[in-house]
Amino acid sequence: MLDELPLILDRDADQPLSVQVAQGLRAAASTGLLHADDRLPSSRALAQRLGVSRTVVAAAYDQLHAEGWITGRRGSGTYLTTAPAEAPARPSPRTTAEQPSELLDLGPGAPCIEAIDQAAWRRAWRAAADDYPIVRKDRGGEPDYRAAVAEHLLRHRGLGAGSKSAVLATAGTSSAVGEFAAVLLRPGDAIAMEDPGYQRAAGAFLAAGVRVLPVPIDADGLRVDRLPDGIKAVYCTPAHQFPLGTRMQAARRVQLVEFARRAGLLIIEDDYDGELRYDTAPLPLLAAMAPDVVVHLGTTSKILSPTLGVGWLVAAPDITEAVLAHRERTGTGPSPAGQRVLAEFARSGDLARHLRRLRRAVPPRRALVAAELRRRGLAVLGDDAGSHVVVPLESADAEQQAVAAGRMRGVALDGLARHHLVAQQHPLAMATGPHTFGIALGYTALNRPDLSTAVSIAGECIATSSRR
Repeated sequence: MLDELPLILDRDADQPLSVQVAQGLRAAASTGLLHADDRLPSSRALAQRLGVSRTVVAAAYDQLHAEGWITGRRGSGTYLTTAPAEAPARPSPRTTAEQPSELLDLGPGAPCIEAIDQAAWRRAWRAAADDYPIVRKDRGGEPDYRAAVAEHLLRHRGLGAGSKSAVLATAGTSSAVGEFAAVLLRPGDAIAMEDPGYQRAAGAFLAAGVRVLPVPIDADGLRVDRLPDGIKAVYCTPAHQFPLGTRMQAARRVQLVEFARRAGLLIIEDDYDGELRYDTAPLPLLAAMAPDVVVHLGTTSKILSPTLGVGWLVAAPDITEAVLAHRERTGTGPSPAGQRVLAEFARSGDLARHLRRLRRAVPPRRALVAAELRRRGLAVLGDDAGSHVVVPLESADAEQQAVAAGRMRGVALDGLARHHLVAQQHPLAMATGPHTFGIALGYTALNRPDLSTAVSIAGECIATSSRR
């Protein structure tokens, strides 16, 4: 490596060549290319490589020796004696939602990568790489990907997307929400959102200058009777409400669709993990019931991995055309790489096999978590679906104590308080404050042994804070 140091000499410069050699070696030490105790080339070898006389290199070495950078060791050679200390790494900003990597993470919203067939995963990536690199990106998404998503939605979610032209690739749910806001809303417009709800979607609306109005949740889903006047859209997670884990019942879905049609507004249906139901078949998608007023969003992040970085949007033609026009104007659009991998995963049949494997692998994890929590006298809320359950607590203090106690014992727990709109601390986020407390406890991120360990600790911490 030392023989390949980037020492470049300018023979037309005013500086002597020996000074340039010394400066080059000094810079290599300062930037970390050379380290203390690294052996330098002999003056003869370095002179030969640079195409200069040995006298030039010897003069440079003499200067560096005088400055204390290098020293000669009898019978061994010339060595760098010191180098500037490396600058301390600046810690990256961490939100309250993020946890140190050394903690056992029981937060919700993670995929079960343990269920992925690694051989199938590698096959899909290899097959995707066999295709030629693209010259111009299709702003709507790769045709094979859009066709694969349309087939997936029809087979696994009962949504007939018509043709691939009705499906747009996205970079994920939050990105799609941002595009929706940019295309169909104006700064100052208001949308309604479940509270507690998915705060990254709220963040995407707020970033676009859109006001986010909270709507409470009950056992049947979003309270349609509490929707405020003057809103332009409603964002919801009807298949598996995030984070409370309930399912919007059929009557409530009909009520929401009728409200949207009367008020002339749109419903954004975030189906982030609708494929993951283990007890009964999922209720029909809102998009299947009312394609005229529903924008359907999905993602691969929960059923496979965020590695792919892709999702989809299904909507009426005027909406998809507006999104495409926005992408053309701004030069934006999802990356094709993850789309190609998903298309290959689906083409080979591995996607369908993975979903079947996932539906077998995850229920025992949920059962393990529920049994441990109930053994400690704790209530467990949430449908038999998705990748998390909720343990209710009576107060903010109890929630904070449970989270802090878990962290002290090496387990990351996610309190419900941060999922309320007030947690955004943004002037456009209108909320009266958290009114639901508890822990949203995920069971898919960890391997089975770590899950057993972490949920035992979590149960003890939550039970203790509950008694206090």
